[in-house]
Amino acid sequence: MKKIVIIGGGAAGLMAACRAGEKYGGSAEIIIVEKNDRPARKVMITGKGRCNVTNNCNTDTLISNVPKNGKFLFSAFSEFNSSDTMKFFESMGVPLKTERGNRVFPVSDKACDIVDALVKGVKQNGAHIINGRAVSVIAENGCVNGVKLENGEIINADGVIIATGGMSYPLTGSTGDGYKIAEKLGHTVTELKPSLVPLTVHEGFCERLSGLSLKNIILSVFEEGKKKPVFSELGEMLFTHFGISGPLVLSASAHMRKIGQKQYTAVIDLKPGLTLNQLDVRILRDFDEAKNRDFANSLDRLLPKSLIPVIITLSGIPRDEKVNQISREQRERLCSVIKNMTLHITGTRPIEEAIITGGGISVKEINPSTMESKIIKGLYFAGEIMDVDAYTGGFNLQIAFSTGFTAGNNI
Repeated sequence: MKKIVIIGGGAAGLMAACRAGEKYGGSAEIIIVEKNDRPARKVMITGKGRCNVTNNCNTDTLISNVPKNGKFLFSAFSEFNSSDTMKFFESMGVPLKTERGNRVFPVSDKACDIVDALVKGVKQNGAHIINGRAVSVIAENGCVNGVKLENGEIINADGVIIATGGMSYPLTGSTGDGYKIAEKLGHTVTELKPSLVPLTVHEGFCERLSGLSLKNIILSVFEEGKKKPVFSELGEMLFTHFGISGPLVLSASAHMRKIGQKQYTAVIDLKPGLTLNQLDVRILRDFDEAKNRDFANSLDRLLPKSLIPVIITLSGIPRDEKVNQISREQRERLCSVIKNMTLHITGTRPIEEAIITGGGISVKEINPSTMESKIIKGLYFAGEIMDVDAYTGGFNLQIAFSTGFTAGNNI
């Protein structure tokens, strides 16, 4: 009987086991080696615990949302697309819904339902999960023949899939084990960088605003030397002691491909529903109701309380200036600050705080049609361990499911 070992029980590894088990129908022993006591711990925290399982779109859109090596995934996305992902989970008893931006979630809004469905699929298809940590893949004469565990146990294998994830969120088990295993076999690991990650900024006032969440704002990011923003989207963000975070910021970070080489500037439109003229009219109305107040006490209706002192400083208008003394030029400056609150990005938080790892096993060394190594026969890769990463919106999990399915189908 054939024996297949899958290293890593995350989204990619579990899907690979489902497909391999379905294909072999009991004529192969399929073992998932997972070092955590529970599989798919990272899936449990995606989408704030709701799990954005995929994006309801076509293959071209999937590829366009993978800025690094998107074309490499054409075969995998063609073999198992977002529609297939949705059918899989609904067949496992998890009804799904499509929200803004074609993001797909379980109707229950519970990531655990997605994990339970994957584990159910693994069991139904005859695969089983063992608790252990793989330290190396044994290969002879360019062919896989086993996996060595940390406790010294050797599991013989006719085929191995490495689906250990990246280096982000190490508490979920993504500690970079797979990179070391692959390097020992002659594979190249490209530079590892954080992707979908909070950003550090130059402006010291962010620390004073720490904990403030802004909703329904537009965040735009500009790259040095480019007139058009590399990212601009409506949503929510969060100020932190080091800079900025939240959904918009994580999305924006994936578009900042040259951070460290180019300067990036973030611009926040605090009132995207109003033009500059409409905002001026609104401010005049508020000023009219507070004619004899100090400027510092006139913005309560317009802005969050903790943000007001920062906006006052940026506007250059004295705090104690009476509202009825403020000139048109000063109002224009105030409107400009509210519509264009500018932050200078200094870098990202560490890779351990990123949702996704950028970089990984070089795709030049992997067959895109099968996910098999071009260096070691019988060795396959799936998921985040490879040098592919996408924007937010369910695309990264779809990469995991598509490459996991492809590897499981071809091993």
